[in-house]
Amino acid sequence: QLVESGGGLVQPGGSLRLSCAVSGFTLEYYTISWFRQAPGKGREGVACANSFDSSTYYADSVKGRFTISRDNAKRTVYLQMNNLKPEDTAVYYCAADITGCNDRPDYWGQGTQVTVSS
Repeated sequence: QLVESGGGLVQPGGSLRLSCAVSGFTLEYYTISWFRQAPGKGREGVACANSFDSSTYYADSVKGRFTISRDNAKRTVYLQMNNLKPEDTAVYYCAADITGCNDRPDYWGQGTQVTVSS
């Protein structure tokens, strides 16, 4: 099970930290990704942290502003989002897969809403 939290309303230029609490499987063996979906748009991969080599990947639209990290002991993955823009408004989902980063992970959370607006 994956449960996201930390979403909310923030002004442009602000920051939020999303959390993804994991249960039912050993986090350190799984690659964790963050995706988002804005109203009327398709799902977009935002960030990914591979389990086997600790590499990370980011969408061009968030590079330099978002950081994915994982705390295996706390069974939690984070997405630190800085300098937020209105176009970052979306429902954010964390997802887990036993393989590497891909666009169809096996397990998904329920999502958390992020709204960037003044």
